[in-house]
Amino acid sequence: MGSFKNSVFILVLHILEGALSNSLIQLNNNGYEGVVIAVDPNVPEDETLIQQIKDMVTEASPYLFEATEKRFYFKNVAILIPQNWNTKPEYVKPKLETYKNADVLVAEPNPTGNDGPYTEHMGGCGEKGSKIYLTPGFLAGKKLLQYGSQGRVFVHEWAHLRWGVFNEYDNDQKFYLSNRRKKPVICSATISGKNVLRKCQGGSCVTQKCKSDRLTGLYEKGCEFIPDEVQTEKASIMYSQNIRSVVEFCTEKNHNKEAPNQQNRKCNLRSTWEVIQDSEDFKKTTPMTTQPPKPTFSLLQIGQRIVCLVLDKSGSMTIGDRLKRLNQAGKLFLLQTVEQGSWVGMVTFDSAAYVKSELVQINSATERDTLTRSLPTAASGGTSICSGIQSAFTVIRKKYPTDGSEIVLLTDGEDNTISSCFNEVKQSGVIIHTVALGPSAAQELEELSKMTGGLQTYASDQVQNNGLMDAFGALSSGNGAVSQRSIQLESRGLTLQNSQWLNGTVIVDSTVGKDTLFLITWTTDTPQILLWDPSGKKQDGFLVDTHIKMAYLQIPGTAKVGIWKYSLQARSQTLTLTVTSRASSGTLPPVTVTSKMNKDTGKFPSPMVVYAKIHQGALPILRAKVTALIESVNGKTVTLELLDSGAGADATKDDGVYSRYFTAYDTNGRYSVKVWALGGVNTDTQKGIPQQIGAMYIPGWIENGQVKWNPPRPEINKDDLQGKQVCFSRTSSGGSFVASNVPKAPIPDLFPPCKITDLKAKIQGDSLINLTWTAPGDDYDHGRAHKYIIGISTNILDLRDKFNDSLKVNTTDLIPKEANSEEVFVFKPEDITFTNGTDLFIAVQAVDKVNLKSEISNIAQVSLFIPPETPPETPSPSLPCPDININSTIPGIHILKIMWKWLGELQLSVALG
Repeated sequence: MGSFKNSVFILVLHILEGALSNSLIQLNNNGYEGVVIAVDPNVPEDETLIQQIKDMVTEASPYLFEATEKRFYFKNVAILIPQNWNTKPEYVKPKLETYKNADVLVAEPNPTGNDGPYTEHMGGCGEKGSKIYLTPGFLAGKKLLQYGSQGRVFVHEWAHLRWGVFNEYDNDQKFYLSNRRKKPVICSATISGKNVLRKCQGGSCVTQKCKSDRLTGLYEKGCEFIPDEVQTEKASIMYSQNIRSVVEFCTEKNHNKEAPNQQNRKCNLRSTWEVIQDSEDFKKTTPMTTQPPKPTFSLLQIGQRIVCLVLDKSGSMTIGDRLKRLNQAGKLFLLQTVEQGSWVGMVTFDSAAYVKSELVQINSATERDTLTRSLPTAASGGTSICSGIQSAFTVIRKKYPTDGSEIVLLTDGEDNTISSCFNEVKQSGVIIHTVALGPSAAQELEELSKMTGGLQTYASDQVQNNGLMDAFGALSSGNGAVSQRSIQLESRGLTLQNSQWLNGTVIVDSTVGKDTLFLITWTTDTPQILLWDPSGKKQDGFLVDTHIKMAYLQIPGTAKVGIWKYSLQARSQTLTLTVTSRASSGTLPPVTVTSKMNKDTGKFPSPMVVYAKIHQGALPILRAKVTALIESVNGKTVTLELLDSGAGADATKDDGVYSRYFTAYDTNGRYSVKVWALGGVNTDTQKGIPQQIGAMYIPGWIENGQVKWNPPRPEINKDDLQGKQVCFSRTSSGGSFVASNVPKAPIPDLFPPCKITDLKAKIQGDSLINLTWTAPGDDYDHGRAHKYIIGISTNILDLRDKFNDSLKVNTTDLIPKEANSEEVFVFKPEDITFTNGTDLFIAVQAVDKVNLKSEISNIAQVSLFIPPETPPETPSPSLPCPDININSTIPGIHILKIMWKWLGELQLSVALG
């Protein structure tokens, strides 16, 4: 794969980017290398799928090249093939490529029939996405009419993933008012088409012109903009790459800045091309003068998991019972976390290395128990990390190549020679997961996980935080089916005084229950342990190891669904509880929680962002209670409630990704991250409809002046989701990050309020304007801002670029609420002509107590629309009737003659009677 193997560049790339994902993508001489497209293990074996992936990328490459003015193309791509597919001679073993760091995942649609491509994007404008999701049905060309060719769609999704741009259409608001005219949300504004409505009844459908809503001035609900099949407009790919003439991104010149779409809201009205121009990719390339070569592909097949534990037993491991804690966490990994069928070896080290176990395949509890007896029991000597790593290479190579193998490296000691084996690590193809224990672990330790795509974690000496258990519990395989992975349900600790109790509950939901393990540790004396299943039956049979001070119980079969209760009692010591399980079924996706920071390094005063993604399959879990615990190397802990509100640090509301800014730095060095998620307890937790950022589903085309409708987009039945509460408990390690540039206390306030991203405006009454937004804080999304500044203008660019000069609204009576509260403010525009048809643009800026200002908000628009007066109804005529010539011979008048004569006779008879 040529320069893709240049791991030195991988190291540099990761240090510079500190990105959300551990992607292996490199940009080398205009070509993207190291792109990983993984086929999910649940996808049935189909060789044509591999060719379809190749065809998609091959088509996408020249389209990307021309769309980016000859700057970028796809150079080489690795296709990751599941272990359960048949082996072939052309399939080779991966090196650093895994499902966890794959850039694209090909998986069966969930829910069934939803073949729409999309990109997971947790961050803001210009920040890289996490992963592209495609389905076998999409790759097979089943959605060509609705989305366009697979290669073009891939370029659309690549722009989301690589450059952090957003869609230029909007499914929620398809039209807007501008200068009294109704306009579709499109980009560029010169794309031609018709605004029509499709009405269906009894199996037949008719196409009608859209009617205007007399109250809003917009089109009626259901109106669609249908583009002409034949166009000349070249932009924009982020509106619809499906239009044949579209071969460019919108630029500053042709970008539709008024359209209420995600790109404008998220990127401050900038075009997609402007955002791409600001990217690191763009800045380090120049246009090519020759045509690029076609992409090349390597086929990599996942094999059995091979992992070697490399454990520090130097003299410093005697501090604070670290060696016992290592044994406890090691037992959790060997008894539960590592998957059946894996090969596991073990090396310990001090100033030298010692092989404790050659590679052993785990086929039963016997191998697991044998390996636990190899854990180190004594500590002494210095620290030579490279000796341990090199010994692990030897252990692995006795049976397998090192490519794709894993090392779990734990150390608490300083070692200034660690960089001496960096080159060997780079060439080995081994993935190294690092666990830094205590405040003095080698400063360069994380470089080993960065350069190999491994997980980096940190555990303090604060036993009650259970950090070491969390670190080892997070080391499930990056490959294989999710049903085989260990899932942590609970991680809790408490320092008890006298004879206190540690009481609590753990929810075992229907999506988990296999291999459920309850594990308890203590620091002094064996506690009293009481555990009851949901039926109230007391659980006995805990296996107790008094030497390393732990006890555990493996629940046979599948644990009962419901609330498990526990009570632990002890005298003046620290207890911890860890509960893990696996999926109850290979077909029912488990509720999963994955957490991480936006970067692996934080430089004060730049804030960090903590994310927790909670899903069941592709369905987001909404309204869960999600809490992050961030612990510094000083032992100080900060608790954050994470939110899925679409405000502050959270990019998209109700997408199952919960987010929050972290600003509470207290020292330089390592910080650990842990997330608790609880569903269904005092919360109305439910599955939601996926809020996906992806290519637009075209409802139809105008062909020769006629509307040709595509099949309607498959909709998720909301009734299947609503009212079904999801109850669960989960714990997830978010790894660790390293902070720098933090000043000594007292730490100055350098954090402004965060940008308001969800400002909305509407007309209230005749001329009042109603504004709503989510309150920012004093420090990003924490605390309470001091005041708001609201600017208005009839020119959208003037408001963006000259906000300080804009007309200001009187906000004397507007007192900011606590962060994440809803703000509502109603005002009447003054000193500005606000008449029928006026377009008014509004932005808000928050100011904190030390006069630090947020960025201006997204710009909201209102258009004053005064409905035309309804003409008075003409009153119906009353008797006597108007003159009628009863002798008329006009047809129909003869009938009136008869009726008139009959009425006269009737009146006469009534009078005589």
